[in-house]
Amino acid sequence: MQVTELFWEVPLNELKQGFTFDAESESFTCLACGEKFIQGVIYPFEGGLYEAGKFARIHVEEAHGSMFEFLLGLDKKLTGLTDLQKNLLQMFHSGMSDNEIVKESGGGSTSTIRNHRFALRERMKQAKVFLAIMELADTRVNRQNRFIPIHRTATMVDQRYEITEKENAEILKNYFKQGPDGPLSEFPKKEKRKIVILRHLARMFEENRRYTEKEVNALLKERFADFATLRRYLIEYGYMDRLADGSQYWLKK
Repeated sequence: MQVTELFWEVPLNELKQGFTFDAESESFTCLACGEKFIQGVIYPFEGGLYEAGKFARIHVEEAHGSMFEFLLGLDKKLTGLTDLQKNLLQMFHSGMSDNEIVKESGGGSTSTIRNHRFALRERMKQAKVFLAIMELADTRVNRQNRFIPIHRTATMVDQRYEITEKENAEILKNYFKQGPDGPLSEFPKKEKRKIVILRHLARMFEENRRYTEKEVNALLKERFADFATLRRYLIEYGYMDRLADGSQYWLKK
């Protein structure tokens, strides 16, 4: 299970509620799947009508169960939790007593469960301290050393995606010599540079819109003569998708 780029950027309270509001686009975005809900639009659901913020909350519950369920279901490399810890947290969340957990698990003792509760609480305290330390260390000076988030639909994720904000800016400057909205001077051979270029070009396309191949070619040709190469790599690297017959293209969420 993957997460959106916003997932790593929002404060803890928004991560817990499962969505965030972007003032620039005037929309609420689900942190689990990236779906957007435009402020001012009324959304129907089960006979009722809801403004965007309320509907975003409904969406999280209906599409993802709850943020607790979604977060608990993330891969171990993101949560750091073992299967045993996940099972215990699920039972803690449901309000089960220590005796009920012992019966449910079919083994152990209430003292063992209490020890697990204590250990998890201590880990929570440590996580808060670590988070505070990292935020204090994340000054403007080393902000440029942050890694660019990997897009959710990336393929073959490996070291090529280890790109800092500084590297990203330098690559764009070197390959878009007339500015970020200008033409691409050449398409690089190195994988890391390709990713930076493709990520930048993907932003030309609108979400939730279908494009014909002719429209895709026209947009890409404005930036680089070999538009076919750009189009192929946008598909290959998971930025865009298309129908099998090539009649429609779209930006992957």
